[in-house]
Amino acid sequence: MAELSTLARPYAKAVFELARDTSRFGDWSNVLRGLADAVSDPAVAAAIGHPAVGKGQLSQALIDALGSQIGAEGANLLRLLIDNGRLKLAPAIAAEYEALRAEAEATIDVEITTASPAAPEQLAALVDAIARRLARKLNVTTKVDESLIGGAVIRAGDLVIDGSSVGELERLRLQLVA
Repeated sequence: MAELSTLARPYAKAVFELARDTSRFGDWSNVLRGLADAVSDPAVAAAIGHPAVGKGQLSQALIDALGSQIGAEGANLLRLLIDNGRLKLAPAIAAEYEALRAEAEATIDVEITTASPAAPEQLAALVDAIARRLARKLNVTTKVDESLIGGAVIRAGDLVIDGSSVGELERLRLQLVA
């Protein structure tokens, strides 16, 4: 896995710099997501590197499939990846790019899982507290998981805050066993 991200990083960084210079982060997110989705398709995956499918055929088929979403610069990236035998890196490039974009925009994806639907004012207060703690803009998604019994679990990147009843009971169990 580390090898994929190492190979993908230069491509993602180049796309990120182009997106930053042209203020087109969203457009490039869409292009890279489209490429990643296309490469993940089993039919396309089988065609990549197949001796009966030429590089030009593969690039044109993907450009046609992605339509206007890919644009001229995206098509150039696609051709570059195919020529360098790196098309399978498209999902890793998209992930690396999104990480660079999130850092530049000071945003983070946060998932809040509660035992029952939270009142809007409670959720707003929680989101505000998390934003202050992380000093970032948040992209919040919420879920309900009744198995938590009570409380909430917050996931922001590699940070996990478990304030659920189940988490508290587990911590108490570990203290009693120790």
